[in-house]
Amino acid sequence: MLAGEAGEAPALAMRIVSRLAPLYGASSLIPVTRAHIDGCIYSGDAGLAYAERLSGLGAKVAVPTSLNVVSLDRARWQDLGMDADYAGRARRIAEAYLAMGAQPTFTCAPYHTVHAPTFGEQIAWSESNAVAYANSVIGARTNRYGDFLDIACAITGRVPAAGLHLEEQRMASHVVHLGSMPPRLVERDDFYPVLGYHLGAMGLPGVAVIAGLDAQPTEDQLKALCAAAASSGEVALVHIAGITPEAPTVEAALGGRPPVATHRVSLDDLRRTRAVLSTTTGGPVDVVAFGSPHCSLSECRELAALMNGSHCADGVTVFISTSRAVREILARTGDLATLEEFGCRVTADTCIVVAPLVPEGSRVLMTNSGKYAHYGPGLLGVDTVFGSTAACVASAISGTIDHEASPWD
Repeated sequence: MLAGEAGEAPALAMRIVSRLAPLYGASSLIPVTRAHIDGCIYSGDAGLAYAERLSGLGAKVAVPTSLNVVSLDRARWQDLGMDADYAGRARRIAEAYLAMGAQPTFTCAPYHTVHAPTFGEQIAWSESNAVAYANSVIGARTNRYGDFLDIACAITGRVPAAGLHLEEQRMASHVVHLGSMPPRLVERDDFYPVLGYHLGAMGLPGVAVIAGLDAQPTEDQLKALCAAAASSGEVALVHIAGITPEAPTVEAALGGRPPVATHRVSLDDLRRTRAVLSTTTGGPVDVVAFGSPHCSLSECRELAALMNGSHCADGVTVFISTSRAVREILARTGDLATLEEFGCRVTADTCIVVAPLVPEGSRVLMTNSGKYAHYGPGLLGVDTVFGSTAACVASAISGTIDHEASPWD
């Protein structure tokens, strides 16, 4: 490929992969069986030019390849009031990746689709939450591949033989031991983003294993933990003793070696982290947002049950971001109608962080997502309030921030 024997596009892609491989500490490459592309988000004309250059050269992905969110709802962008020129550029970058043979998944949660990898599978995924989930929850193997390198890996079907692709690098070196937590707290949906955000903010070198979690979290709760950890830090893999595939025990996660260090995390530590996720505490709320990562079908149905028979307050915009496949199921079951009767904008293919959807003048965003709470102030220019799913719905109905009584108190 590097010599051009497979064509100009694979040669360009292989030049990129082989030039960057030493930065990962690799002296060779290994094959992968699938890829996930984050570079399809429109973040400027350079990314668009890169995608269209590859597409114009006739590039084709060598492995099954899913696409991350793009910067518009491909079916409803006009209804959402998006600028036509911006939408056109966002659509062009999506079409360039589709022309290269990628699948029109357009979701940041590809593990909820038929493109989910299996345990031990070597893959080339980008999108930080997806990488953390694939490694931690599924036990597949990928590093965090950045935009533009991701499609090069997909075209060549190769990645650097380094990092989390290797058995040795996947073993934990640090133990994070949870202190006593109220049983009702570890069952709540807002516990896991806080725990993940705290873990990422610790900035531990290497891989950590969490010990002492006396619960059996759902896949959606694990998703929330992974997404928050990958937002506040560089976490691409975290083991949870007794829960994640490579950590039936703490000792197994460590590979039989003593830990470099053991870190204690108390309820007070998590309370302080939870406070960091909110930049304001009272007053009216302008936007309530769910779906970073994209809401699963079960999460959307939970929201429909909470919202049924109610309506959001005047002046409050409610977003639910999910995949096109989930939105189509919601439409068939009637749940979409329930959500829209509440006043929700149920967007597919995109989210409020990568598309200009938040109304101008919005000042306060409330969310159950650690990722939205993290990116809101910097990327959206709003204050954020973090809360449980139920508290977010209650706030949307009242128009003011709901401070529910909870085991956090």
